[in-house]
Amino acid sequence: MAKRRPSGDGMVRKRDDGRWEGRIVVGHKENGDSIFRYVYADNQKELTAKLRQNIDAYQGIDLTEQSRMTLGEWLDQWLDERMAGTIRSHTLEGYRRDINNHIRPYLGQKQLTKITPADLKNLYAILLERGRIAKGQSNHPGLSPTTVHGIHTILHHALKTAEAEGLLPSNPASQVTPPKATNKPKRILNNEQLDTLMAAIRRDDLWHDFFYTELTTGLRRGELCGLKWEDFDSEAGTLKVCRTIVAHKGGDLVAGDTKTYAGKRTILLPHSTARLLETRRRSALTEWIFPDLLNPENPTHPQRAYRELKKLLAETGLPSIRFHDLRHTFATHALAGGVDAKTLSGILGHTKASFTLDTYAHVTGDMQRHAAKVVGDFISDIM
Repeated sequence: MAKRRPSGDGMVRKRDDGRWEGRIVVGHKENGDSIFRYVYADNQKELTAKLRQNIDAYQGIDLTEQSRMTLGEWLDQWLDERMAGTIRSHTLEGYRRDINNHIRPYLGQKQLTKITPADLKNLYAILLERGRIAKGQSNHPGLSPTTVHGIHTILHHALKTAEAEGLLPSNPASQVTPPKATNKPKRILNNEQLDTLMAAIRRDDLWHDFFYTELTTGLRRGELCGLKWEDFDSEAGTLKVCRTIVAHKGGDLVAGDTKTYAGKRTILLPHSTARLLETRRRSALTEWIFPDLLNPENPTHPQRAYRELKKLLAETGLPSIRFHDLRHTFATHALAGGVDAKTLSGILGHTKASFTLDTYAHVTGDMQRHAAKVVGDFISDIM
């Protein structure tokens, strides 16, 4: 049996065509045979420099035969065997959609170990310029910087996993700066608009409790639809948030985990909301706090809630905001009313208070100005 050659071991030779060829051992097959990486140059000096770079890059790395798979093959394996079960199915499908639409058409057939930072930079530039090349479309619109930033995040995670498992010498995505995600200004209802909406929902017997609870808790739409009576503690006045309702293709509803680990939380309800839910429970027929009006054994469909909001907004002449903007409205008014960021992040299910502050920077600027005035007045009084 041939002696196993260590990684980094190599050789140099001059080819018949006059060019120089070098190779180094970068890993081993299951039977112990070496896996080589080949390098070419016009002269020996140039080849020596290239070999040195590769030897340094593969120092301590022992790749396996799996390293020869394509990027597309690795991304499939990463999704199915590494990510499935660790993230929400809705999120997993979003990853798969971005991979199939935006990564696979350009880099899916390239060998995993041959993906370079330059490849990723070029991919991002193409996606920004023209997005996915759909069949029969030559002028497909480019993707937004935020979308491309998300694609980079997926690639970075997948390639980092490949590096950790010895399939890559290093993660090429870590050497690439993605386009900066652009956060659109939050659309919220001001005090007057909020009063108008509250007046409208008071006249709606079917949807009043649903929207009142949303406006006083800031729950995500799927979280609100997924509430069960077992989550409500009337004595403590609390509500456990421990699931979210997601609509799959075909309209089937699935109760899944909350968006993040911090999403599982217990929130203290305003007294009026706790009293509203206690009254509602007396006539409840199913386990769901907000059941489907036509099929009460099922929760309210998130899309139905969205349509009802749009109808309310149109009837009252209010801006056509998204359902998620009700959450932003709650958070903005809570901060402006004096709720501290740490407490608010717990109510919203954010992982960190710093994320809450960054998300609602448009409010914290006013809060800082108010704080500066308070401090200034205090100092003036004691001088």
